[in-house]
Amino acid sequence: MAEKIKILYLDDEMDNLTGFKATLRLDYQVFTAVNIPGAMEHLEKHPDIRVIFCDQRMPVKTGVEFFEGIRSTHPLPMRILITAYTDIEAVIDSINRGNIFRFVKKPWAEAELISAIEEANKFYQANSMLAIKNEELQKAYSELDKFAYSVSHDIRGPLSGILGAINVAREMYDIAEMKEMLFLMEKSLKKLDTYILSMHDYYSLQRGELQICEIDFKKMTDEFRDIYKVFSNSADITFKVNINQREPFRSDTVPLKLILNNLLSNAFKYQNKNNDAKLVELNIEVNKGVATIVVSDTGIGILGNHLGEIFNLFYRASSQESGSGFGLYNVKSALLKLNGQIEVNSVLNKGTTFKVTVPTK
Repeated sequence: MAEKIKILYLDDEMDNLTGFKATLRLDYQVFTAVNIPGAMEHLEKHPDIRVIFCDQRMPVKTGVEFFEGIRSTHPLPMRILITAYTDIEAVIDSINRGNIFRFVKKPWAEAELISAIEEANKFYQANSMLAIKNEELQKAYSELDKFAYSVSHDIRGPLSGILGAINVAREMYDIAEMKEMLFLMEKSLKKLDTYILSMHDYYSLQRGELQICEIDFKKMTDEFRDIYKVFSNSADITFKVNINQREPFRSDTVPLKLILNNLLSNAFKYQNKNNDAKLVELNIEVNKGVATIVVSDTGIGILGNHLGEIFNLFYRASSQESGSGFGLYNVKSALLKLNGQIEVNSVLNKGTTFKVTVPTK
């Protein structure tokens, strides 16, 4: 059953309020107020009120003055003025000052009220959608600015390193020195490759529909055991994996793997080098249709004032290792597609824990 449209009516005459509510209460959720403070209280408690009716002849402030006062604080609700007279100057004043959507003349008829509400609701929906699209557009512009800067900074850096190594290598004849230059070039190319793969993940998440299938978390995590086995051995990091899946789970493999890979990559990358007992732990439990994924590490941790920023595009919380700035943003984007949630707890120089919850499809 569709939720009823919420309406507010402000009038200083109780008989008008009672009649208005009695007429419309079956089809709409009607709130009434006898004065402006009461109307403001309703607007604060119910920010999803879509249509506001107000009588023009109110004590203290007129209906036009009331609407003028809420234009900036409550811009979305459609404003309808109820008036017992038709004064062209008042009409012009209402449009200019109060941004009135429509007028209803007293005594009003039920059909006229319903027509006004339905028409106002259509405009409300259109304006709400426009506001959402404008917000998305602003976000896209912001990300485009960051992307342009990132490309010039993060791609040019490795390329400059490679070009510099090539120029130096031209003057070399010693094999050992040339091998060192090749090692530096390889390092820059790997960094560039990682960045490009992160960009690919980013754009893959922005497009395409989910491909739902049965998920076997044990099989999936076995792949990550193999991926990080060499790294964990060479860096002396213990990698523990615990899986508890006793029921079917359906989701999209690609975003799930992206989430796991980014969280595990950070857990290995940002280890505390002074810690003698380095640990990365992955726990996955599926229970009552929800997969809970917990990735913990004994790493360098994250400063408290950075925790609110780490999921932003191109944000880097640490200079210990150079990241692409896509990783955790991609995790957040993947979770949005899967209707999942993520929490993070971190203690500086002790470690970080990410907890992800994803519902089955």
